[in-house]
Amino acid sequence: MTSDNVILATGGYDHSIRFWKPHSGLCKKTLQHLDSPVNDLAITPDRQSIASAGYQQIRVFDINSSNPNPVTKYEDISKNITAIGFNEEGSWMYSSGEDHAARIWDRRARGNACQRTLQTKAAINCACLHPNQAELFVGDQSGAIHIWDLKSERTEQYVPDASSGIQSISVDAEGTHMAAVTDKGVCFIWHLTQGRGSGELTQPHPKEKLTAHRKYALKCLFSPDSTLLATTSADGTIRIWKTIDFSKVAELSLGAENSKLWVWDCAFSDDSTYIISGSSDNFARLWCIDTGKVEKEFAGHTKAITSLAFKES
Repeated sequence: MTSDNVILATGGYDHSIRFWKPHSGLCKKTLQHLDSPVNDLAITPDRQSIASAGYQQIRVFDINSSNPNPVTKYEDISKNITAIGFNEEGSWMYSSGEDHAARIWDRRARGNACQRTLQTKAAINCACLHPNQAELFVGDQSGAIHIWDLKSERTEQYVPDASSGIQSISVDAEGTHMAAVTDKGVCFIWHLTQGRGSGELTQPHPKEKLTAHRKYALKCLFSPDSTLLATTSADGTIRIWKTIDFSKVAELSLGAENSKLWVWDCAFSDDSTYIISGSSDNFARLWCIDTGKVEKEFAGHTKAITSLAFKES
Protein backbone atom coordinates (compact mmCIF):
# COMPACT_ATOMS: atom_id res chain seq x y z
CA MET A 1 0.00 0.00 0.00
CA THR A 2 1.98 2.98 -1.24
CA SER A 3 -0.70 5.53 -2.08
CA ASP A 4 -2.24 8.01 0.32
CA ASN A 5 -5.44 7.84 -1.72
CA VAL A 6 -6.78 4.99 0.40
CA ILE A 7 -10.15 4.75 2.15
CA LEU A 8 -10.25 2.84 5.42
CA ALA A 9 -13.38 3.02 7.55
CA THR A 10 -14.38 1.08 10.66
CA GLY A 11 -17.66 0.78 12.52
CA GLY A 12 -18.74 -0.87 15.70
CA TYR A 13 -20.79 -1.20 18.84
CA ASP A 14 -19.99 2.38 19.90
CA HIS A 15 -22.44 3.68 17.27
CA SER A 16 -19.75 5.40 15.21
CA ILE A 17 -17.95 5.19 11.89
CA ARG A 18 -14.32 6.28 11.82
CA PHE A 19 -12.16 7.11 8.79
CA TRP A 20 -8.42 6.57 9.11
CA LYS A 21 -5.15 7.66 7.55
CA PRO A 22 -3.70 4.16 6.91
CA HIS A 23 -0.06 5.23 6.93
CA SER A 24 -0.15 7.22 10.16
CA GLY A 25 -2.89 5.35 12.02
CA LEU A 26 -4.63 8.64 12.82
CA CYS A 27 -8.39 9.08 12.70
CA LYS A 28 -9.33 11.85 10.27
CA LYS A 29 -13.12 11.88 10.62
CA THR A 30 -15.83 10.37 12.83
CA LEU A 31 -19.50 9.98 11.94
CA GLN A 32 -22.13 9.25 14.56
CA HIS A 33 -24.31 6.23 13.77
CA LEU A 34 -27.22 7.12 16.02
CA ASP A 35 -29.37 4.50 17.73
CA SER A 36 -27.58 1.50 16.23
CA PRO A 37 -24.32 -0.43 16.12
CA VAL A 38 -22.68 -0.69 12.69
CA ASN A 39 -23.18 -4.22 11.37
CA ASP A 40 -21.53 -3.80 7.97
CA LEU A 41 -19.90 -1.15 5.76
CA ALA A 42 -19.55 -0.88 1.97
CA ILE A 43 -17.85 1.77 -0.17
CA THR A 44 -19.41 2.65 -3.52
CA PRO A 45 -17.29 1.82 -6.60
CA ASP A 46 -16.84 5.54 -7.38
CA ARG A 47 -15.38 6.02 -3.87
CA GLN A 48 -17.76 8.92 -3.16
CA SER A 49 -20.09 7.30 -0.63
CA ILE A 50 -20.15 4.73 2.15
CA ALA A 51 -23.19 2.70 3.20
CA SER A 52 -23.71 1.38 6.71
CA ALA A 53 -25.97 -1.46 7.80
CA GLY A 54 -27.66 -1.03 11.16
CA TYR A 55 -30.90 -1.71 12.96
CA GLN A 56 -33.90 -1.32 10.62
CA GLN A 57 -32.12 0.96 8.14
CA ILE A 58 -29.23 1.46 5.75
CA ARG A 59 -27.61 4.89 5.75
CA VAL A 60 -25.45 6.33 2.97
CA PHE A 61 -22.92 9.05 3.82
CA ASP A 62 -20.89 11.32 1.52
CA ILE A 63 -17.27 10.40 2.20
CA ASN A 64 -15.78 13.71 1.06
CA SER A 65 -18.35 16.03 2.62
CA SER A 66 -18.22 17.70 6.01
CA ASN A 67 -21.92 16.89 6.42
CA PRO A 68 -22.14 14.43 9.35
CA ASN A 69 -25.64 13.28 8.42
CA PRO A 70 -26.57 10.55 5.93
CA VAL A 71 -27.52 11.81 2.48
CA THR A 72 -29.80 8.82 1.86
CA LYS A 73 -31.63 6.29 4.01
CA TYR A 74 -33.19 2.94 3.13
CA GLU A 75 -35.80 1.96 5.67
CA ASP A 76 -38.98 -0.15 6.13
CA ILE A 77 -36.93 -3.09 7.48
CA SER A 78 -38.10 -4.73 10.68
CA LYS A 79 -34.81 -6.03 12.15
CA ASN A 80 -31.02 -5.80 11.87
CA ILE A 81 -29.43 -5.53 8.44
CA THR A 82 -26.47 -7.92 8.50
CA ALA A 83 -24.71 -7.32 5.15
CA ILE A 84 -24.64 -4.78 2.32
CA GLY A 85 -22.76 -4.34 -0.95
CA PHE A 86 -22.86 -2.78 -4.42
CA ASN A 87 -22.68 -4.04 -7.97
CA GLU A 88 -19.55 -3.01 -9.86
CA GLU A 89 -21.30 -0.04 -11.48
CA GLY A 90 -22.76 1.18 -8.20
CA SER A 91 -26.23 1.45 -9.72
CA TRP A 92 -27.82 -0.90 -7.18
CA MET A 93 -27.21 -2.23 -3.72
CA TYR A 94 -27.98 -5.53 -2.02
CA SER A 95 -28.68 -6.22 1.63
CA SER A 96 -29.49 -9.13 3.93
CA GLY A 97 -31.17 -9.15 7.31
CA GLU A 98 -32.42 -10.90 10.38
CA ASP A 99 -35.98 -10.50 9.05
CA HIS A 100 -35.27 -13.51 6.77
CA ALA A 101 -34.96 -11.32 3.66
CA ALA A 102 -32.34 -10.37 1.09
CA ARG A 103 -33.13 -7.24 -0.90
CA ILE A 104 -32.11 -5.39 -4.05
CA TRP A 105 -32.26 -1.58 -3.98
CA ASP A 106 -32.08 0.43 -7.24
CA ARG A 107 -30.14 3.56 -6.34
CA ARG A 108 -31.50 5.36 -9.39
CA ALA A 109 -35.15 4.89 -8.41
CA ARG A 110 -37.12 7.52 -6.55
CA GLY A 111 -38.33 6.89 -3.05
CA ASN A 112 -35.54 4.50 -2.01
CA ALA A 113 -37.96 1.57 -2.11
CA CYS A 114 -36.83 -2.04 -2.32
CA GLN A 115 -37.25 -3.44 -5.86
CA ARG A 116 -36.86 -7.18 -5.22
CA THR A 117 -36.85 -9.48 -2.22
CA LEU A 118 -35.75 -13.04 -1.53
CA GLN A 119 -37.53 -14.48 1.50
CA THR A 120 -35.97 -17.37 3.44
CA LYS A 121 -37.05 -19.43 6.45
CA ALA A 122 -34.33 -18.19 8.81
CA ALA A 123 -32.40 -15.07 9.74
CA ILE A 124 -29.86 -14.19 7.04
CA ASN A 125 -26.34 -13.58 8.34
CA CYS A 126 -24.44 -12.79 5.14
CA ALA A 127 -24.60 -12.10 1.41
CA CYS A 128 -22.01 -12.07 -1.36
CA LEU A 129 -22.33 -10.99 -4.99
CA HIS A 130 -20.80 -13.33 -7.58
CA PRO A 131 -18.26 -11.61 -9.90
CA ASN A 132 -20.70 -12.25 -12.78
CA GLN A 133 -22.87 -9.54 -11.14
CA ALA A 134 -25.96 -11.67 -11.72
CA GLU A 135 -26.12 -14.02 -8.72
CA LEU A 136 -26.37 -13.27 -5.02
CA PHE A 137 -25.14 -15.92 -2.56
CA VAL A 138 -27.01 -15.72 0.74
CA GLY A 139 -26.26 -17.62 3.97
CA ASP A 140 -28.75 -18.07 6.81
CA GLN A 141 -28.89 -19.32 10.38
CA SER A 142 -30.52 -22.63 9.40
CA GLY A 143 -27.30 -23.62 7.61
CA ALA A 144 -28.64 -22.96 4.11
CA ILE A 145 -26.88 -21.19 1.26
CA HIS A 146 -29.24 -19.74 -1.34
CA ILE A 147 -28.09 -18.87 -4.86
CA TRP A 148 -30.41 -16.17 -6.20
CA ASP A 149 -30.29 -15.45 -9.94
CA LEU A 150 -31.13 -11.75 -10.18
CA LYS A 151 -32.07 -11.99 -13.86
CA SER A 152 -34.42 -14.96 -13.85
CA GLU A 153 -35.41 -14.76 -10.13
CA ARG A 154 -34.62 -18.48 -9.85
CA THR A 155 -33.09 -19.77 -6.62
CA GLU A 156 -31.35 -22.94 -5.53
CA GLN A 157 -30.51 -23.99 -1.99
CA TYR A 158 -27.59 -25.95 -0.53
CA VAL A 159 -27.26 -27.07 3.11
CA PRO A 160 -23.72 -28.21 3.98
CA ASP A 161 -24.60 -28.67 7.66
CA ALA A 162 -28.13 -28.16 9.00
CA SER A 163 -26.83 -28.02 12.58
CA SER A 164 -24.78 -24.82 12.16
CA GLY A 165 -25.52 -21.36 10.83
CA ILE A 166 -23.68 -19.84 7.87
CA GLN A 167 -21.86 -16.74 9.14
CA SER A 168 -19.95 -15.53 6.07
CA ILE A 169 -19.66 -16.35 2.35
CA SER A 170 -16.97 -15.35 -0.13
CA VAL A 171 -16.56 -16.02 -3.86
CA ASP A 172 -13.12 -15.50 -5.36
CA ALA A 173 -12.50 -12.87 -8.05
CA GLU A 174 -12.28 -15.53 -10.76
CA GLY A 175 -15.65 -16.98 -9.80
CA THR A 176 -14.20 -20.48 -9.47
CA HIS A 177 -14.43 -21.03 -5.69
CA MET A 178 -16.91 -20.29 -2.93
CA ALA A 179 -16.13 -20.47 0.79
CA ALA A 180 -18.52 -20.38 3.74
CA VAL A 181 -17.80 -20.46 7.47
CA THR A 182 -20.13 -21.55 10.25
CA ASP A 183 -20.76 -20.82 13.91
CA LYS A 184 -18.93 -24.08 14.69
CA GLY A 185 -15.69 -22.86 13.10
CA VAL A 186 -15.97 -25.06 10.00
CA CYS A 187 -15.07 -23.71 6.56
CA PHE A 188 -16.67 -25.35 3.52
CA ILE A 189 -15.12 -24.87 0.07
CA TRP A 190 -16.83 -25.47 -3.27
CA HIS A 191 -15.56 -25.42 -6.83
CA LEU A 192 -17.96 -23.37 -8.96
CA THR A 193 -18.96 -24.08 -12.55
CA GLN A 194 -21.38 -22.28 -14.83
CA GLY A 195 -24.80 -23.76 -15.46
CA ARG A 196 -24.93 -26.09 -18.44
CA GLY A 197 -27.80 -24.38 -20.19
CA SER A 198 -29.16 -20.89 -20.73
CA GLY A 199 -30.55 -19.47 -17.51
CA GLU A 200 -29.06 -22.19 -15.29
CA LEU A 201 -27.49 -21.09 -12.05
CA THR A 202 -23.85 -21.48 -11.03
CA GLN A 203 -23.27 -25.00 -9.73
CA PRO A 204 -21.22 -25.58 -6.53
CA HIS A 205 -19.26 -28.82 -6.22
CA PRO A 206 -17.95 -29.72 -2.71
CA LYS A 207 -14.15 -29.55 -2.57
CA GLU A 208 -12.89 -29.13 1.01
CA LYS A 209 -14.15 -29.12 4.58
CA LEU A 210 -11.74 -27.43 6.98
CA THR A 211 -11.85 -27.25 10.75
CA ALA A 212 -10.72 -23.67 10.39
CA HIS A 213 -11.25 -22.68 14.04
CA ARG A 214 -12.29 -24.35 17.28
CA LYS A 215 -14.61 -21.49 18.12
CA TYR A 216 -17.26 -19.46 16.31
CA ALA A 217 -16.05 -18.40 12.84
CA LEU A 218 -17.03 -14.87 11.85
CA LYS A 219 -15.63 -14.06 8.41
CA CYS A 220 -14.15 -15.69 5.33
CA LEU A 221 -12.61 -13.73 2.47
CA PHE A 222 -10.64 -14.57 -0.67
CA SER A 223 -7.69 -12.35 -1.54
CA PRO A 224 -7.88 -10.13 -4.65
CA ASP A 225 -5.46 -12.42 -6.53
CA SER A 226 -7.51 -15.52 -5.54
CA THR A 227 -4.45 -17.27 -4.09
CA LEU A 228 -5.37 -16.92 -0.40
CA LEU A 229 -8.39 -17.38 1.83
CA ALA A 230 -8.65 -15.67 5.23
CA THR A 231 -10.90 -16.84 8.07
CA THR A 232 -11.50 -15.00 11.35
CA SER A 233 -12.93 -16.24 14.59
CA ALA A 234 -13.90 -15.79 18.23
CA ASP A 235 -10.62 -17.57 19.06
CA GLY A 236 -8.62 -14.37 18.48
CA THR A 237 -6.98 -15.47 15.24
CA ILE A 238 -6.92 -14.76 11.53
CA ARG A 239 -5.91 -17.85 9.61
CA ILE A 240 -4.62 -17.71 6.04
CA TRP A 241 -5.06 -20.66 3.67
CA LYS A 242 -3.51 -21.29 0.23
CA THR A 243 -6.24 -21.85 -2.34
CA ILE A 244 -4.06 -24.22 -4.39
CA ASP A 245 -4.53 -26.93 -1.75
CA PHE A 246 -6.22 -25.10 1.20
CA SER A 247 -3.30 -25.71 3.51
CA LYS A 248 -2.75 -23.19 6.30
CA VAL A 249 0.13 -20.85 5.56
CA ALA A 250 -0.19 -18.27 8.36
CA GLU A 251 -1.89 -17.63 11.69
CA LEU A 252 -2.10 -14.02 12.80
CA SER A 253 -2.78 -13.42 16.49
CA LEU A 254 -1.72 -11.37 19.49
CA GLY A 255 -0.89 -14.48 21.51
CA ALA A 256 -2.61 -16.98 23.77
CA GLU A 257 -3.63 -14.31 26.27
CA ASN A 258 -5.93 -12.84 23.59
CA SER A 259 -7.68 -16.11 22.77
CA LYS A 260 -11.02 -14.64 23.84
CA LEU A 261 -10.69 -11.79 21.34
CA TRP A 262 -13.31 -11.80 18.58
CA VAL A 263 -11.91 -10.88 15.16
CA TRP A 264 -15.09 -9.67 13.49
CA ASP A 265 -13.99 -8.53 10.05
CA CYS A 266 -11.04 -8.31 7.67
CA ALA A 267 -9.97 -6.93 4.30
CA PHE A 268 -6.98 -7.64 2.04
CA SER A 269 -4.74 -5.06 0.42
CA ASP A 270 -4.93 -4.99 -3.38
CA ASP A 271 -1.61 -6.83 -3.69
CA SER A 272 -2.78 -9.56 -1.26
CA THR A 273 0.27 -9.12 1.00
CA TYR A 274 -1.43 -7.29 3.89
CA ILE A 275 -4.67 -7.78 5.76
CA ILE A 276 -6.63 -5.40 8.00
CA SER A 277 -8.69 -6.71 10.91
CA GLY A 278 -11.32 -5.31 13.25
CA SER A 279 -11.65 -6.82 16.73
CA SER A 280 -13.61 -6.85 19.96
CA ASP A 281 -10.79 -5.04 21.81
CA ASN A 282 -11.78 -1.83 19.92
CA PHE A 283 -8.71 -1.93 17.62
CA ALA A 284 -8.24 -2.27 13.89
CA ARG A 285 -4.87 -3.65 12.83
CA LEU A 286 -2.79 -3.83 9.66
CA TRP A 287 -0.90 -7.14 9.43
CA CYS A 288 1.89 -8.24 7.14
CA ILE A 289 0.94 -11.76 6.10
CA ASP A 290 4.51 -12.91 5.38
CA THR A 291 5.92 -11.89 8.76
CA GLY A 292 2.77 -12.25 10.85
CA LYS A 293 3.55 -8.88 12.44
CA VAL A 294 1.22 -5.98 13.18
CA GLU A 295 2.41 -3.03 11.09
CA LYS A 296 -0.11 -0.46 12.34
CA GLU A 297 -2.81 -0.15 14.99
CA PHE A 298 -5.87 2.08 14.71
CA ALA A 299 -7.14 3.16 18.13
CA GLY A 300 -10.17 5.31 18.85
CA HIS A 301 -13.30 3.19 19.08
CA THR A 302 -14.67 2.76 22.60
CA LYS A 303 -16.36 -0.58 21.91
CA ALA A 304 -15.86 -3.57 19.61
CA ILE A 305 -15.15 -2.97 15.91
CA THR A 306 -17.59 -5.19 14.05
CA SER A 307 -17.11 -4.06 10.44
CA LEU A 308 -14.61 -2.37 8.18
CA ALA A 309 -14.44 -1.13 4.60
CA PHE A 310 -11.23 -0.69 2.64
CA LYS A 311 -10.54 0.56 -0.86
CA GLU A 312 -7.23 1.45 -2.45
CA SER A 313 -6.82 3.82 -5.38
